[in-house]
Amino acid sequence: MNSKYLDINSNIKKALAEKRPVVALESTIISHGMPFPQNVETALKVEEIVRATGAIPATIAIINGKFKVGLAKDEIEYLGRSGKKIIKASRRDIPYLISKKEDGATTVASTMIAAQMAGIKIFATGGIGGVHRGAEQSFDISADLQELAHTNVAVVCAGVKSVLDLGLTLEYLETYGVPVLGYKTKELPAFYTQKSGFEVDYQFNTVKQIAKFLKVKWEMNLKGGVVIANPIPTEFQLDYNSINEIIHSAILESEDNGIKGKETTPFLLDKVKELTYGKSLEANVQLVFNNAKLAAQIAAHLI
Repeated sequence: MNSKYLDINSNIKKALAEKRPVVALESTIISHGMPFPQNVETALKVEEIVRATGAIPATIAIINGKFKVGLAKDEIEYLGRSGKKIIKASRRDIPYLISKKEDGATTVASTMIAAQMAGIKIFATGGIGGVHRGAEQSFDISADLQELAHTNVAVVCAGVKSVLDLGLTLEYLETYGVPVLGYKTKELPAFYTQKSGFEVDYQFNTVKQIAKFLKVKWEMNLKGGVVIANPIPTEFQLDYNSINEIIHSAILESEDNGIKGKETTPFLLDKVKELTYGKSLEANVQLVFNNAKLAAQIAAHLI
């Protein structure tokens, strides 16, 4: 990629040159996922966990019309304070923001793009986007899935965001040849819970096995990403039946309010937080911490 569009932090550049493990981190979770100052505290803690596990964190955003790989603390704080004033940037938004020299918070899709451009193979997030409920009428499908089909980055997550249609999302991933791996689980985790009623493609019980799988896939030039589903720790998961009832209620409200497109997931997550009296936000924080640690472990074995 033309270097005038990509700004890699000197520490990240050095780590990549020395073949040390690096983990990509998104920025939408900072600007759109949590309130200030919890968003900044969480982002900095995630970076701390990655470092403590032996890898280098690379939080990614679009800053002043460039992909910035490895944000400084003041840049993370800027995104956190600005919140939803920052544009949520997926693939289609990248050329607009860069040509206009504006700022953007990267989603799963755009973080994967920047990570691949920088040469980073492992990315930790909360949950991936997917096929929305009712997509047979709306055709509302997250750009994350197409990015997973084409971009060589493995995404460590707590499964698919449970406000989505998990079954259709798995079917979509299968169609495009994206493997869904379960870390120490055969059941696909559903973000807030370890339970979903759906199975992953393959269960792996060690980090070393996952790293070997990734090496084989990409050495064979089998293009595309991998979903590594890492269940939320037991002590932080929410009750399966209760959260499903709450999600159903939130979806009905979103439909009544005419919420569509990329505004749907943020609305639903905010509504779920309200209806769980903040418990879903705490679960979200803890699963991100858990994913960051696993991503760092995998990155270390992938070198």
